[in-house]
Amino acid sequence: MTLDQLRIFVAVAELEHVTRAAGQLNLTQSAVSAAIGALEYRHDLKLFDRIGRRVALTQEGRAFLAEARALLVAAQRTEKVLADIGGLKAGRLNVAASQTTGNYWLPPRLARFAELYPGVTVQLTIGNTHEVAELAIAGEIDLGLVEGAVSDPLLTVARVDDDELLVVAAPALATKLAGADAAAIHDAPWVAREKGSGTREAFEELIQSVAPPGHAPRVVLELPSNESLRTAVEAGAGLAVLSSLVARASIKAGALAPLPFSLPKRPFYILSHRQLYTSRAAKALLALMRESAANPH
Repeated sequence: MTLDQLRIFVAVAELEHVTRAAGQLNLTQSAVSAAIGALEYRHDLKLFDRIGRRVALTQEGRAFLAEARALLVAAQRTEKVLADIGGLKAGRLNVAASQTTGNYWLPPRLARFAELYPGVTVQLTIGNTHEVAELAIAGEIDLGLVEGAVSDPLLTVARVDDDELLVVAAPALATKLAGADAAAIHDAPWVAREKGSGTREAFEELIQSVAPPGHAPRVVLELPSNESLRTAVEAGAGLAVLSSLVARASIKAGALAPLPFSLPKRPFYILSHRQLYTSRAAKALLALMRESAANPH
């Protein structure tokens, strides 16, 4: 049974005439008769009695008419939902982001997206880079946003923006280390994020660049979030590598001080599953993120 057959059946039932129904539907009389015949043959019942030039519903036809009308109303409602989704008037978008991107970089972009497309609901999940990549690989999200390197044959990985990294400490510790050589700074206490986070990767790359061969850094605290790491460093626990997005307000308030390290910028990446359909909502958010990165002000 097709929607076209249902439309033809309802038109013939309402007009009680095959030729008139054909004219209303812009079909040939033979096409209308064939559609009714196909319904009757498939279900082994008679829907119409032929009375001269007109037709009348049988008892079975009258019983089916209410259901056919209800199905057509439901189909129209479904088509409207699809049209709304296609026009970004409705829909849902599942996004996951690592902590730096999800807590600092992404929210202003999501606020702009909500302003442009108020009918689209966005569900944001926060995790570390490894966790976001796993969600993308499993197909559980539409888009992922991370600051760590990700490589998987199932994922498309595209650079969307860059992040400035800083080595920071509480002002007293920063003053104490001012002018110290690389070895002294390396031997200072460090506070680090958990393994699997992009910030931890940046920290390890920095340590490798300044440490003597085979010399491990003295990590006194390993913490699961940027906020706990920043608070511990403000309290004097040690040095840390932090995104400028995370550290900016504390530096401005005098709670943190940057040390004179020149660190390479860290890319932010968008992740999507190669084998999954990219919805219009996801494409719209991608375009907005790229536009905002290209025009930050």
